[in-house]
Amino acid sequence: MAMQEKRAADAAEAGRRARFGALPERIRLEDTVEERPATVPDPARDAYNADEWLVRNCL
Repeated sequence: MAMQEKRAADAAEAGRRARFGALPERIRLEDTVEERPATVPDPARDAYNADEWLVRNCL
Protein backbone atom coordinates (compact mmCIF):
# COMPACT_ATOMS: atom_id res chain seq x y z
CA MET A 1 0.00 0.00 0.00
CA ALA A 2 2.89 2.33 0.58
CA MET A 3 3.73 2.18 -3.15
CA GLN A 4 0.21 3.34 -4.13
CA GLU A 5 0.36 6.21 -1.65
CA LYS A 6 3.74 7.25 -3.07
CA ARG A 7 2.33 7.19 -6.62
CA ALA A 8 -0.66 9.26 -5.52
CA ALA A 9 1.66 11.74 -3.79
CA ASP A 10 3.85 11.90 -6.92
CA ALA A 11 0.79 12.49 -9.10
CA ALA A 12 -0.43 15.22 -6.78
CA GLU A 13 3.01 16.83 -6.79
CA ALA A 14 3.14 16.72 -10.59
CA GLY A 15 -0.28 18.36 -10.74
CA ARG A 16 0.80 21.14 -8.39
CA ARG A 17 4.00 21.71 -10.36
CA ALA A 18 2.05 21.88 -13.62
CA ARG A 19 -0.34 24.44 -12.18
CA PHE A 20 1.92 26.50 -9.88
CA GLY A 21 5.43 25.58 -11.07
CA ALA A 22 6.12 28.82 -12.94
CA LEU A 23 5.17 32.43 -12.49
CA PRO A 24 2.84 34.00 -15.07
CA GLU A 25 4.27 36.32 -17.70
CA ARG A 26 5.04 39.83 -16.52
CA ILE A 27 2.58 42.51 -17.52
CA ARG A 28 3.98 45.96 -18.18
CA LEU A 29 2.45 48.78 -16.15
CA GLU A 30 1.59 50.63 -19.37
CA ASP A 31 -0.61 47.69 -20.39
CA THR A 32 -2.64 47.81 -17.17
CA VAL A 33 -3.77 51.45 -17.37
CA GLU A 34 -6.15 53.01 -19.85
CA GLU A 35 -6.42 56.77 -19.96
CA ARG A 36 -9.27 58.56 -21.63
CA PRO A 37 -11.25 61.70 -20.83
CA ALA A 38 -14.32 61.17 -18.66
CA THR A 39 -16.37 63.57 -20.77
CA VAL A 40 -15.90 65.47 -23.98
CA PRO A 41 -14.19 68.81 -23.17
CA ASP A 42 -16.57 71.77 -23.43
CA PRO A 43 -14.72 74.99 -24.37
CA ALA A 44 -17.68 77.16 -23.31
CA ARG A 45 -17.54 75.76 -19.79
CA ASP A 46 -13.88 76.65 -19.33
CA ALA A 47 -14.29 80.24 -20.50
CA TYR A 48 -13.72 82.66 -17.62
CA ASN A 49 -16.36 85.32 -17.09
CA ALA A 50 -15.69 87.86 -14.30
CA ASP A 51 -19.37 88.82 -14.00
CA GLU A 52 -20.45 85.22 -13.57
CA TRP A 53 -17.86 84.81 -10.80
CA LEU A 54 -19.29 87.88 -8.99
CA VAL A 55 -22.86 86.63 -9.30
CA ARG A 56 -22.05 83.11 -8.07
CA ASN A 57 -19.86 84.14 -5.14
CA CYS A 58 -21.06 87.54 -3.96
CA LEU A 59 -24.84 87.42 -4.29
